[in-house]
Amino acid sequence: MDILKRIDDLRKQRGWSINNLAMEAMLTQSTLNNLYSRGSEPKLSTLRAICSAFGISLAEFFSEDTASCKTENVHEALLQRVDALSPAQQSTLLAFLKTI
Repeated sequence: MDILKRIDDLRKQRGWSINNLAMEAMLTQSTLNNLYSRGSEPKLSTLRAICSAFGISLAEFFSEDTASCKTENVHEALLQRVDALSPAQQSTLLAFLKTI
């Protein structure tokens, strides 16, 4: 697995720049820039910070199944749709969900 490519893919899925990732992971931008420019793999502590920023575990990071990484985006999209419903529609949806 190409670790830098995986980081890049996860970063781009979220629409983050390298600077955004650095801020979210509480790393310096130069730390991430050095990884990319040198093509080197990050230290474990750096990778943990990056995974934490993405809201995933190390196991999820190394998983070949990317569905778990998309879960956060799906949850957010569902919440946005529910928020857009009227109170009556939300109540109906909740009643429906309780029946299934």
